[in-house]
Amino acid sequence: MTMIIIVALFVAVLLLIFWRSVRIVPHSMEDVVERFGKFHRTLSSGFNVVIPGVDQVRERIDRRVQVVSFPPQSAITEDNLAVEVDSAVYIRVIDAYRATYEVANFIQAVEQLTLATLRNVIGGMNLEGTLTSRDEINRELKTVLDEATRDWGIEISRIELKGIEPPSSVQEAMEMQMRADREKRAQLLSAEGEKQSAVLRAEGERSAAVLRARGAAEAQAITAKADADAQTVRARSEADSIHMVFKALHTSRVDPDVLAYHYIQKLPEIARGDSNKVWIVPSEMGQALQGVGTAFDRLREEVVRVP
Repeated sequence: MTMIIIVALFVAVLLLIFWRSVRIVPHSMEDVVERFGKFHRTLSSGFNVVIPGVDQVRERIDRRVQVVSFPPQSAITEDNLAVEVDSAVYIRVIDAYRATYEVANFIQAVEQLTLATLRNVIGGMNLEGTLTSRDEINRELKTVLDEATRDWGIEISRIELKGIEPPSSVQEAMEMQMRADREKRAQLLSAEGEKQSAVLRAEGERSAAVLRARGAAEAQAITAKADADAQTVRARSEADSIHMVFKALHTSRVDPDVLAYHYIQKLPEIARGDSNKVWIVPSEMGQALQGVGTAFDRLREEVVRVP
């Protein structure tokens, strides 16, 4: 029984030693190991073995990119205006040994160094340059921070100025200027639009006048042609009618008395117009009147004979 207990204790001690000697490091992490209080080595990600009681993990370092963000800080520009600057720094540990032993807290150190450098950079620029030169500020900050953090085993991946807020009085003046610029641009656009509209309207009216004139000319030409055609047709019809009457008169024997009677009936129609001031009496008028008189005498005699 005693032997079993001893064996069990021995196995338990071996398991405890094995458990303490195995070190599993996650991906993108490194463990800084000290032996008897002195740096020994760094453990990379995966399965690692250490000596229990001899080796001790001092710190676990994250090799991924970390974001150091801090509240907005006040800075004075070259023209003595206070601005609020909100920034963020992206850092990555490239040397776990230096990040552990060269600086006590590298995140806090990067933050303080960034704030100090930011105040110096903005202090050498006026407000307008500060608001319009963010890329230049980022490059200058990165240059200064890279030079300082290289000894700490830190790499500055990127610096971003999230916002630069000028004083409230300056903001109001800038808003008024922007509003005036927008109104000016709107007026210019409106004037340009009215000008183009007037030009297009004038061109449209000119085109319409040209088309109307062409249409009127074409309509007059068509009307004149139609009138000419109608007159031609009427003249041809009258000529055909006269020719037919003339032919009928010569081919058939018409009573002269009847012709004289119809001739006299047409005389009032000839004199009915206002422009007919002169009557032209043909040479056959006497013969026509004589024929009419003879016709009336014959008619009277026939009436007397009737009982």
